[in-house]
Amino acid sequence: MPPAGIFPPFGKRKDKRMMGSASLAGLFLLVPPCQSDPMTENNSDAIQSPNGTQATPWCFGTMQFGGRASAAESARMYAACRAAGINFFDTAHVYTDGMSETLLGKFAGKEREELIIATKCAFDAENSRNSILKSFDESRTRLGMDSVEILYLHRWSDVTPLEESLETLAQLRQQGKIRHIGVSNFSAWQVMKARCIAEKLATSIRILQPMYNLVKRQAEVEILPMAKSEGFAVAAYSPLGGGLLTGKYGAGKTGRLVEDKGYAARYQPEWMHRAANALAKLASDYGLAPATLAVAWVAHNDAVTAPILSARNAEQLAPSLAAMTLPLPPELYQAISRLSPTPPPATDRLEEA
Repeated sequence: MPPAGIFPPFGKRKDKRMMGSASLAGLFLLVPPCQSDPMTENNSDAIQSPNGTQATPWCFGTMQFGGRASAAESARMYAACRAAGINFFDTAHVYTDGMSETLLGKFAGKEREELIIATKCAFDAENSRNSILKSFDESRTRLGMDSVEILYLHRWSDVTPLEESLETLAQLRQQGKIRHIGVSNFSAWQVMKARCIAEKLATSIRILQPMYNLVKRQAEVEILPMAKSEGFAVAAYSPLGGGLLTGKYGAGKTGRLVEDKGYAARYQPEWMHRAANALAKLASDYGLAPATLAVAWVAHNDAVTAPILSARNAEQLAPSLAAMTLPLPPELYQAISRLSPTPPPATDRLEEA
């Protein structure tokens, strides 16, 4: 059992996105510090639903809809998210051969005005104008929606000039088919290059979607500090590490890390599995599910705007939803952090870390 008094009273979680301002002197006054909330930077650029509701600091990812999750289980998970107050939903053109978008559109249709819908285009990494327009037209048809709040480039392309990709997205935004442009799986330099090009096109990159969890912490080196400094919203995916951080693999159960070669390679290092086992032990000491601690740990990072939760069924989703009302005291956050290596700084000067 946890020591008495280690958890503050449950209730509304402190807004992890508020950023303090710093006074600067001399010439640095020419560059004002970013003091805005990434979700509500200004009224015209706020991430909100069609009826003006701000996006929740939790997002649900529908990657499993119509695949590992049946239509019935998908409906149960959608309902559980809505009951928990989540209004931010993420999908992609490539997910489950289109069933993810189709099912999300079916569930969301009657309350579309209240929701923030994000999808991703051009997973083929071509990112050409034709590829973007074709996939996004298909996405809108599947969703049954004329527009979405966020359209991400699913990943970087070495084939198509970024200018072509962003010009296409800028035109979609001008046409009212998307409200915000996002980038997924971009490195920090790629994000800043995209921002520079976007500004020349009189548009902007609003939100990033990096991978981030207890055993995948590379985002701490440059992506998250950059996002906090420059005012990008961050929807962090895979907070459970493909299920590794639920503790199920240590218990001998199966899942994507066993069934999917890509996930198996991503989480192959033995130290990651040791960290997952240690997290399960720590969670047990506190009477909590490992998934609850894993998700709460990601959410605690003040550069993360919204962790993207996901699951195969409503029972599997419940521990992640429980993180929404679990504040992490500093000593527990630090204990979790110590279970995996902190990545070295971008300069690689360990003596200054």
